[in-house]
Amino acid sequence: MTDRQPPRRRVPGSSRPARPASRPRPRTGSRPARRPSSTWRPPPVRVLRLGSPRPRLRMVGVALTLVMAVFAVRLLQVQAIDASAYAAKADENRYVVHAIAAERGAITDRNGVTLAASVDAEDITADPTMFTREQLKIDDGPEQAAALLAPILGLDQEALAGKLRTPNTRYVLLAARQTPQVWNQIKDLKTTLAKKAQTDRTTVNVLAGVFSEPSSKRVYPAGDLAAGVLGWVDASGKGGGGIEQQLNEELAGKPGKVRYAQSGGREVPTAGSAETPAVPGSDVELTIDRDIQWAAQNAITEQVRASQADRGYVIVQDTRTGEILAMAESPGFDPNDLAHADPDALGNAAVQDAYEPGSTAKVMSMAAVLEEHKATPLTHVVVPNRLHRGDRLFQDDVDHDTWYLTLNGVLAKSSNIGTILATGQLGRTQAEANRVLYSYLRKFGIGEYTGIGFPGETKGILAPPGKWSTSQQYTIPFGQGFSINALQAASIYSTIANGGVRIQPTLVRGIKGPDGRFTPAPKPEKTRVVSERTATQLAQMLESVVDDEQGTGLKARIPGYRVAGKTGTANRVDPATGRYRGYTSSFAGFAPADKPRITVYCAIQNATKGSYFGGQICGPIYKKVMEFALKTLQVPPTGTRPANLPVDFTP
Repeated sequence: MTDRQPPRRRVPGSSRPARPASRPRPRTGSRPARRPSSTWRPPPVRVLRLGSPRPRLRMVGVALTLVMAVFAVRLLQVQAIDASAYAAKADENRYVVHAIAAERGAITDRNGVTLAASVDAEDITADPTMFTREQLKIDDGPEQAAALLAPILGLDQEALAGKLRTPNTRYVLLAARQTPQVWNQIKDLKTTLAKKAQTDRTTVNVLAGVFSEPSSKRVYPAGDLAAGVLGWVDASGKGGGGIEQQLNEELAGKPGKVRYAQSGGREVPTAGSAETPAVPGSDVELTIDRDIQWAAQNAITEQVRASQADRGYVIVQDTRTGEILAMAESPGFDPNDLAHADPDALGNAAVQDAYEPGSTAKVMSMAAVLEEHKATPLTHVVVPNRLHRGDRLFQDDVDHDTWYLTLNGVLAKSSNIGTILATGQLGRTQAEANRVLYSYLRKFGIGEYTGIGFPGETKGILAPPGKWSTSQQYTIPFGQGFSINALQAASIYSTIANGGVRIQPTLVRGIKGPDGRFTPAPKPEKTRVVSERTATQLAQMLESVVDDEQGTGLKARIPGYRVAGKTGTANRVDPATGRYRGYTSSFAGFAPADKPRITVYCAIQNATKGSYFGGQICGPIYKKVMEFALKTLQVPPTGTRPANLPVDFTP
């Protein structure tokens, strides 16, 4: 036996060790003391039961389902519904699309000599985002860059700075169609600034955001030669006048485009690119002969300067085909340097000016009289010193006693009175005569467009006979009271030279496409105006103007050739005031007279120095240009003798 105590027993449900039984202590208070029991038991333990997790799981599941549904809807919207819009925005920020300018077609003369062409050039561009403070760490980046670029580009510094500050874009055009030398200057300056910025942290390369794109520039190798015909190309690359405007669609071609990924204003080579090539424009071949054009332009320029005139024009036309061999004017302009051109000289005055033709129009009156069989070249016409008709007293350019002229003499001496008397025979009444004369003027193309389709061409003014004033009934027969342009005037004489058949004038021979295929221009319209017999008689009468000593066109004689022509001196309407001031001096004719090949027409507006008579200042131009054209085209003399029709008769 040992003295060790027996181990204490644990009561189930309790963590404490069992205590030995002892006597209960008495309690004070009103409650009676608990009777001790033979066995002590601890109070019962409460068991905690957890709630069911299912409601919570349902709520969490619903919430997650809603969140996922929102994400799913948004994902569907982004990837399916709005996919193209977001892709476009991404492409807009990442990809750049630039147009590729098509090479503009050339313009040549009839022999293939280039009159207008395009050469390589550079468009100077910039990325405005590369001039911001965030990029350059300075506030005046655009201003500094503009100060460097302005002298090179010849542009306003403020305007350049404004372009470089353009918001919400990564591309601006600073200057179009600059020469490669201009871009080389900018490129060298960029390189210098970049090297300096590497060694000097205070230096900023403010030109880092300036770039170039290949382009083309329009040039005119012959300067101002045929500038009125050719026109020019404006700042947007479109034709601004002349053939450049008239055939702009054919010359311009179709631009292409290139799309590439960019970063910092530069192409990302590995991102790929897509390019639609440009289609070059077609070449246009004119009917103009460069050498004849030069001769005509040189002659009219010298005379306009010598006469201190407002302007002048010369038309040279092939009588057999209607092709215009030269269309010259003075003063002109250089399409290579429009900035210094006189605005009043732009355009083509030979088809855009409307003026009263004067005595060169008498040939149409004579054509009507002969064609209507009212007279012959030998019909006698007594021409008094003065003639009273309507409300006016008419006279000739020179004061004279009574002239006894043939109808041929009326034209040779350019008698206004004789022309009024002759055309008065066209009808039993003056009103009837007016209607007949009007019909012939229309047949010759007066009051309508010539058909060449030139921009800004005037059709002149010819009122219907019912609206002719009292004086117009008698002035229109000798070339006053209606207006024409220079090409219309030339066409009148080409019609007579072509046996009475009017051929619509043409300025374009054809177009050669990018594939090298040449397409001839449509054949011109032909219209019979007077009979061949009448045309032959008129040609003989026009010879008297030049060959007869009494004629007014003696200075147009060409040794060895039979020449037909007519002088003109008309009162001129001043475009600024609308009143008569000065004169329109002119000469028109063709050669050889008996086998016509070339028509030449010359007009000078408002000669203020020396003579203003057409025979005196335009006759020599006609001679100079006609001689040159005959030699250039190798037209030989016919060797026949002129008709020598009588000018006057003995009463």
